[in-house]
Amino acid sequence: MFRRQQRLKREYLLRKSEEEKKKAVTENKQKVKLSLDNNQDIPKELRQGALSLLKTADIDQDVDELTTSYQDDEYRWAGVENPKIVVTTSRDPSSKLKVFAKELKLIFPNSQRINRGSYELKQLVETCKANDVTDLIIAHETRGNPDGLIVSHLPFGPTAYFQLANVVMRHDIEGLGTISEAYPHLVFNNMDSKLGLRVSNILKHLFPVPKPDSRRVITFSNNDDFISFRHHNYKKEAGIITLAEVGPRFEMLIYDIKLGTIDVADSSTSEWSLRPYMNTAKKRKYLSDK
Repeated sequence: MFRRQQRLKREYLLRKSEEEKKKAVTENKQKVKLSLDNNQDIPKELRQGALSLLKTADIDQDVDELTTSYQDDEYRWAGVENPKIVVTTSRDPSSKLKVFAKELKLIFPNSQRINRGSYELKQLVETCKANDVTDLIIAHETRGNPDGLIVSHLPFGPTAYFQLANVVMRHDIEGLGTISEAYPHLVFNNMDSKLGLRVSNILKHLFPVPKPDSRRVITFSNNDDFISFRHHNYKKEAGIITLAEVGPRFEMLIYDIKLGTIDVADSSTSEWSLRPYMNTAKKRKYLSDK
């Protein structure tokens, strides 16, 4: 069984590496095709191999299809079955982190919170896989304040690492009602880049498909690469829509995406990492700039 799991992981990482190469070739084909359609010069770095790219490119294929026909997509079958999520914390959590984990459990439908205890990451992941869990969410803290969130998609990945800031929990907001158990509608704002679409893809598949009459809304709004999380219920009376916040609220900053699950992810399997000390880092908006 262990050898089979290791083999499946290796095959998954191989497929992902082939996918990255295929995406690069596909994007080059797209650039050449757009240059010809618009009567523009072909980019210098593509001129030498432009003829070979055109011979293999499907000129009648839509540009959007060229960039989305990936060989291996971890979320290809998402929506067929509802996600099954486990929420836990780092070891020796404070009372505040335990409360935050309980509120995370209320946010995600079909989720279950477990006490971390003395479980190691490898034990957690293996147990989740054995019980057909689709995602493992781990909350972290510093000096009693929640400041980190890890989302690991099972059985093969990816694993996204978020930094949390300005965490305001439900019991700190006055006048809040109970959280509805209805599946929420999702709003993703200003996440248009490749990384933004990747992050929104990771987040949206934590939630099942809602019914049209659901009155619950969860918003992920990007501003300067900080994703503001907001949770509301709404009602419509006489054509007027009224929002009522149900909490919690916090800001999220993506700083790493790794292939593989959290127990095997390392620097060699990094898909994207935040590098804030580069000269151009302050000028770039990773989640919104296309």
